[in-house]
Amino acid sequence: MTLRRFVRIALLVTGGLLLLAALAAGGYVYRNVTYAERDADAVREAGFVEKQSTVNGSLMNYAEGPDNGPSLLLIHGQSVDWRHWSRVLPDLAEHYHVFAIDVYGHGKSARVPVKYTAKALAADARQFLTQVVREPAVVAGHSSGGLIAAVLAADAPAQVQAVVLEDPPFFSSVLPRAEKTFNYVGLASSAHDFLRSGESDFTAYQIRHGAIWDLFKGAKQSMQEYALSYRKEHPGEPLMIFYMPPELNESFRAMDSYDPHFGETFYDNSFHQGFDHAATLSRIGVPAVLIHVKDLYDDKGVLLAAMSADDAQQARSLLKDVQFYQVDSGHGFHFERPDEFNDIMLDLEKRLKK
Repeated sequence: MTLRRFVRIALLVTGGLLLLAALAAGGYVYRNVTYAERDADAVREAGFVEKQSTVNGSLMNYAEGPDNGPSLLLIHGQSVDWRHWSRVLPDLAEHYHVFAIDVYGHGKSARVPVKYTAKALAADARQFLTQVVREPAVVAGHSSGGLIAAVLAADAPAQVQAVVLEDPPFFSSVLPRAEKTFNYVGLASSAHDFLRSGESDFTAYQIRHGAIWDLFKGAKQSMQEYALSYRKEHPGEPLMIFYMPPELNESFRAMDSYDPHFGETFYDNSFHQGFDHAATLSRIGVPAVLIHVKDLYDDKGVLLAAMSADDAQQARSLLKDVQFYQVDSGHGFHFERPDEFNDIMLDLEKRLKK
């Protein structure tokens, strides 16, 4: 082979590799900035319709899917909305009659700080089952939604067929223990400080002060600067950082509709008013599913998850009839690994039919 021919081949190979790299990078960016729109399209195609109902005097927004099986009520976690379930909704709708609510202080539901406790939120979820669902339902809750679901299952066993508790912060979210958790330092503290700052844009405040950026070490300042610039250029739109994966962009997607007073209840512990975690878990008599993800700690000993392994085992030991899953995932299991979450929900459906 002549030197000239070798150089030509090397240039062609290099050019091809660069083209492939560019295409891969383009595909990565495309997925990052369009995931929410594509997920929403899939949910609409699956037959979901967004609706509203007044529950105990407060407006509750929700999405309802086609009636293809037993009723399933989904309760999301903090700072997101019902759309956080979008990746699992199309498949769930093939087996369940799904109702996904916006918790008060989130999405299009009412902002009613007086109801920002697990007990009050569970009471209105119970009323939602009575007046909208109109039959006993499987209830699944993620994160703080799992705490609400646990109270609902304990207080209204006749209306709850089974309960799915997806990485809820049992025990860890109660003060003083909560001070060493990421939710406390990353969201509750920001909400508390924002409400006393005199500022009006919580998303921008969270960009400047949220602990999430500390996870990126040396890139923190540049990422914050880009995010603030994007916020300024796209006022009123969800923050969408092209180089951040959907799992991180999702943490900001619905923040404009999040009421920081909700976060305040985790700062001052009022969310847990009248709610003893151990006693509540021990009162749940319906079949339960408990999902625990990876528990990680930062170099300051802050729990970068909802529950530690010990918390999960304590919760498991208190539930009378429980199927326990330890999964290799971040906190947003149903968002990060929707197929695995749906497999668990399908197994539960089969279990209930026996």
